[in-house]
Amino acid sequence: MALKADKKKVIVVKKKKAGHGGHHGGAWKVAYADFVTAMMAFFMVMWILGMDENTRASIEGYFSNPVGFKKGYSTGTSPISVGASPSHAAPASIKLVARRFEERRFDETSERIKDRLKEAGLASIGDRVEIVETTSGLRIELSDGGKGRDFFATASASMSEEMRQTLEIVAQELRPLRNLVVIEGHTDAAQYAGLYSNWELSADRANAARRIMESAGLSSSRVIEVRGMADRQLRNPANPLDPRNRRISIFLPFLSEAEQSDSVGYSTPDRGPGDLGVATPATGPPSGTGT
Repeated sequence: MALKADKKKVIVVKKKKAGHGGHHGGAWKVAYADFVTAMMAFFMVMWILGMDENTRASIEGYFSNPVGFKKGYSTGTSPISVGASPSHAAPASIKLVARRFEERRFDETSERIKDRLKEAGLASIGDRVEIVETTSGLRIELSDGGKGRDFFATASASMSEEMRQTLEIVAQELRPLRNLVVIEGHTDAAQYAGLYSNWELSADRANAARRIMESAGLSSSRVIEVRGMADRQLRNPANPLDPRNRRISIFLPFLSEAEQSDSVGYSTPDRGPGDLGVATPATGPPSGTGT
């Protein structure tokens, strides 16, 4: 009995831990970061969509070619970081990028017009559709050829089917652009008797071209002027009767130019011996009717 008394009773204490879920790790942080990034990108897109066209063009130019953009940007910084809004960036630099963007759009439009004329079987007409980018905008010249009856009937504003198709293709390709449009009609210097002079003839042909282009989808609000130039701006002044003097001219000024000018300022710029061989306007009233 004494041995049993000497033995100490062993007390075992059991501690139970409250139940908790397993360790979740940092996966939720990744998901949350993705969500915040997506929301920031969404608000950036909405912010950019609310800007004016030139500012959006400058931002697009930056992300398309950051290196080239910085070289052309005088301060060496992005317009996104200037002021509270990109619209307050250096105006000259913004216009430079916007101008390059427009030039690229004009180049693409010119190529599409030429390709579509070939696809439509108008290669012979397409050879007389000259598209030139000047310092003030895009000029499209549709010059007659041969006997001078390929585009319009003699001394008439009645156009041929080939001319109609050509104008429709041009209008459809100009439709996505935002530039204003000036349409001019030109005649040669042929002299005929009558009250219906080269002024009326050239204006009627330009108006006929406008109607066809608007029916093909060109917005009428973009046509800022329709002009009859008679025989005052000959394409080939050395030969006033050259059929190429009988033409329709379509001019699209750069948007940056249009914002600083009124309708009176949309004179056909860059017209001179160095541009398409066009002579400066002559003086004196016209007489007779050409073709």
